Amino acid sequence: MAPLTWLQVGGPAQYCLAPRSADELSRVLKTCHEAQIPVRIMGGGSNLLVRDEGVPGAVIRLTNPAFCSVKVDGNVCTAGAGAALSHVISETIRAGLAGFEVLAGIPGTIGGAIVGNAGGRHGDIGALVTKVVALDFTGSPVQREGDGLMFEYRESAMRDLIILEAVFELQPEPTEEITERLRKIWITKKAVQPLASQSVGCIFKNPRGSSAGELIDKAGLKGTRVGGAEVSDRHANFLVTLPGATSDDVLRLMNLVQTKVEGQFGIRLEPEVQIW
Repeated sequence: MAPLTWLQVGGPAQYCLAPRSADELSRVLKTCHEAQIPVRIMGGGSNLLVRDEGVPGAVIRLTNPAFCSVKVDGNVCTAGAGAALSHVISETIRAGLAGFEVLAGIPGTIGGAIVGNAGGRHGDIGALVTKVVALDFTGSPVQREGDGLMFEYRESAMRDLIILEAVFELQPEPTEEITERLRKIWITKKAVQPLASQSVGCIFKNPRGSSAGELIDKAGLKGTRVGGAEVSDRHANFLVTLPGATSDDVLRLMNLVQTKVEGQFGIRLEPEVQIW
């Protein structure tokens, strides 16, 4: 699994599947359910840490073009779960629709972004979603909209679903104005985040009323290294992996950061990265 994740660490999956259609995905899910094979859905691997011992069961990747379409109709965008978030940002800005630019610099896919309600100080993807078309883990179709969506900070009500596509309602605005806003957000992020390194973005969630990065920085942990894993000296809530790093290095460094921050500030940091 290491080559499929941004951290470039982790052991093998028992099965790794890339269905070619929604129907094929449904049949895969039904088969796994009947055979009691655990299933995990992998997005872009940008918010994922796979343990060195690997993943039991089936890992499903929605990388086929059937899951990656992006369509714009009026002020509505419909995007497949496998579509890159960066591609959706580009397509909606080109169409003169505002909303997605607040997610500039966030990697991954639409499906993964929705499940984890990806976002930052400028906004979250959940505010844009009006409808989700999905399958449950038995392969049966599900649609959610309105109150059935339920987004919270880095959480959603979609963790029990395999998203196929989502519908977003956006606001018409001159492309030049959206592009300028995107540029400012991107410049700000590039100045403080190690975007060129092997990283999964923010490794811990921000505690209520506080910043995980500031707490880690105040604890004097920037540059702290365990094996091939290191706390970024540019942004303390980013962990980067160096050549030869293992998943265990990352986990031990995360535990060290949690212990030091809790010891100094009485706050237990909660991982934002998904750990398999």
